[in-house]
Amino acid sequence: RRLDIAATLFLPFPVTLIPMFDMWAGLGFVNTWVPLIAPALFAGGFFTFLLRQFMLQTPKDMMDAARVDGASEWSIAWRIVFPTARPAVTVIAIFAAVGTWNDFMGPLIYLQDTSKQTLSIGMQVFRSVNAQDIQFNLLMAASFLVLLPLVILFFMFQRYFISGITLGGFK
Repeated sequence: RRLDIAATLFLPFPVTLIPMFDMWAGLGFVNTWVPLIAPALFAGGFFTFLLRQFMLQTPKDMMDAARVDGASEWSIAWRIVFPTARPAVTVIAIFAAVGTWNDFMGPLIYLQDTSKQTLSIGMQVFRSVNAQDIQFNLLMAASFLVLLPLVILFFMFQRYFISGITLGGFK
């Protein structure tokens, strides 16, 4: 089972590109934001592996003490394991948000309507329209504005992000 999840990490994006497009087109979601947002909400192989490794660090003594007190397995997971995994879930959410925000290929493939295009596509259009006479001051200002929400997101969740990264390495 772990091998199946790890194997998804080795699949290159071009291998999954056409089947994913066919799936979203069959569901009628091409030219919507659903194919861009929905995959980020479900765990990929890396996120599943990261969360599993983090949850394995939950002290067994704490879970055994809860079992002695009569707690069910679901209660142990809900009251002990999940709250201790909050930093890891926050790190996964930040990674998923940054990956979705910076995605260039997905919007390029799934969105045909120019009014629905993302900022990464808009930056490329801005750069290609001004290709003859690149105004670097405008390009840097636009790049800063595209980057600003990610910086704000990081500073809002900096405490969880750093604790999730550092606690993952300690036993």
